[in-house]
Amino acid sequence: MISTYHRPKTLDEALDFLTQPNTLPLGGGTLLSKATADSVAVVDLQALGLDSLRVNGNDLVIGSTCTLQSLLESSDCPQALKSAIKLEAPLNIRNTATVAGTLVAGDGRSTFTAMLLAMDAKIEIQTTKTDTTTLSVGEFILTRPSGLITAITIPLNVKSAFEYVSKTPADKPLIGAALSQWNSGRTRLTLCGYGKTPLLAMDGTEAEGVQEAAANAYHEAQDEWASADYRMDVASTLAKRALESIA
Repeated sequence: MISTYHRPKTLDEALDFLTQPNTLPLGGGTLLSKATADSVAVVDLQALGLDSLRVNGNDLVIGSTCTLQSLLESSDCPQALKSAIKLEAPLNIRNTATVAGTLVAGDGRSTFTAMLLAMDAKIEIQTTKTDTTTLSVGEFILTRPSGLITAITIPLNVKSAFEYVSKTPADKPLIGAALSQWNSGRTRLTLCGYGKTPLLAMDGTEAEGVQEAAANAYHEAQDEWASADYRMDVASTLAKRALESIA
């Protein structure tokens, strides 16, 4: 239950409010709109101008309150990331859900988080009024640091692909494979569809062994949706397909 609503006009004001107990940032509101018995104060971020999209050299800098749909519709958004966004949520949710909120809430079935992890995206976090830190998505997932996400930066000078298998087109994938490859040959493979977070299956100097890495990452990935053997076999196939699609 939302007990108090704040709408700051500056980032400093927002950070002041967020230091108070039981106070949460409000972006698109898709998470905070869910019923809860806990009383919380919210800090509406809409007036802070954090919804921008801009190209900076070989990077796309995505403001934290940019909606998934705005990113999807951007001509600068890589096609593989667009594919992942479409699978993340239906249109009505994409129109309100923010990129930062989706990342924070993402679990092992999050296609959006998996693609960001494969692209080795960077997260900018305002920890205090004077201090900003930058973490990789992988570091963010592991540490869940305090502070306010202000931007997510993805590289544009990489080749990427997203392949998946799901029960129906409307379902999130049972197995998803997100792959990125740099001009140097560096290859990152992440898998989603299982567990608390997407899995980094491979980050190597070349693509050799990508199928084996996919299978090994899912050797214990059994739940009510699929067996580990099934996921291992399909993940290997999807990793191969993703690599072939960017060749």
